[in-house]
Amino acid sequence: MAKILIVAMNYTPELTGCGQYTGDLGAAMREKGHEVEVVTAPPHYPGWQVKAPYRNRYSTEQFKGATIHRCPVLLRQKMGGIWRLIAPVSFALTSAPKTLWRALAWRPEVVLVVEPTLFCAPVALLAAKAAGARSVLHVQDLEVDAAFAVGHLGSAGLLKRLAFAFERACLAGFDRIVTISNRMAERLREKGLSQDKMVVIRNWVDLDHIRPLPRQTDYRTELGLPQDAYVVLYSGNIGPKQGLDVVVEAARILKDDGRIFFAIAGEGPSKAELVTRAEGLPNVRFLPFQPYERLPAFLGTCDLHVLPQLASAGDLVLPSKLGGMLASGRPIIVGAEAGTELAVFLDGAATIVAPEQPQALADGILECLAAGFGPEAQARTAALARKLSRPDAMNELEAAFLSPVTGAAGGDVVPQR
Repeated sequence: MAKILIVAMNYTPELTGCGQYTGDLGAAMREKGHEVEVVTAPPHYPGWQVKAPYRNRYSTEQFKGATIHRCPVLLRQKMGGIWRLIAPVSFALTSAPKTLWRALAWRPEVVLVVEPTLFCAPVALLAAKAAGARSVLHVQDLEVDAAFAVGHLGSAGLLKRLAFAFERACLAGFDRIVTISNRMAERLREKGLSQDKMVVIRNWVDLDHIRPLPRQTDYRTELGLPQDAYVVLYSGNIGPKQGLDVVVEAARILKDDGRIFFAIAGEGPSKAELVTRAEGLPNVRFLPFQPYERLPAFLGTCDLHVLPQLASAGDLVLPSKLGGMLASGRPIIVGAEAGTELAVFLDGAATIVAPEQPQALADGILECLAAGFGPEAQARTAALARKLSRPDAMNELEAAFLSPVTGAAGGDVVPQR
């Protein structure tokens, strides 16, 4: 059994995004008998505010057998522009002494860094070298590419060159890189990373927890959703990369169609603006995140999942919410360019429409309503959900962390399940 030190800005009990997956990863490694320590921030995502009962300061706690060291981070509610740079840099600085101390005092065999944020990489690499540990980077998000693609950092030439130079230097230092899609792996190879270092393992879903359920009419009543409506649901982070304006504008196009109702559940930096944009639309309802324990029932309240995405971020991130959508057994409509990995992966299991096009989304929703959810699409959806099985993913991740750096599949990138 190994000692694994995880350095990640986001962790349990965050309910969405990287924190959800990294927290589950830490718990799974403990289940497998490994010792786990985590250096992270207080839970703050996606609302960019520290959640009670946590405070934005140094603290240590135990959770599911793992020791979690929390370090403060500079935050404000509107996290646009330069603040999207300040927050991760502040965490990299406050977590640096804790990371070095735990590496020297605890002597882990593996130091695992989760991107975002890559700003933690230099200190984590130093810590791994000092401890004689293997260094692993888990790329959940091509952070630098995405920051410029969605406009967080503008398009300044010098800043962009510096950012990509920093990224290349960090990537070169890791013994192993794990990422979540083939297209992200291709991007990493374009940045000069050797394929021998890379493993592709998609984010997973717990099929014992999230499963197809009958239409949850009682939960609809509790949430104030119409019993007889065709409910189109988005559940997740509400931020720039999600491009949720298109959902509100599709709802505006369909506002006179009494059959269709939109539910948008979640939190994030773009929520207030989105709520303002949806004012006066009788067919839109905003909901809070639902507890993980109730997530299967919540996903069972809808008739159609909607997964929008900015065209510019199409192959830079693979939405973390996808596994739950597939496992719920409901149809899905996705905004994605043809040929992107998301569109290719979901071929035959989802309706694909042009991204950022409200009319295309509205037309697609009407098509889904008319067509229903046939047996072939149901079977394809179930098959894709099984490919994202949590036990399989955890076995592959464990092998990637601990196997010799010659490729977890004999020197090649692990094929997609």
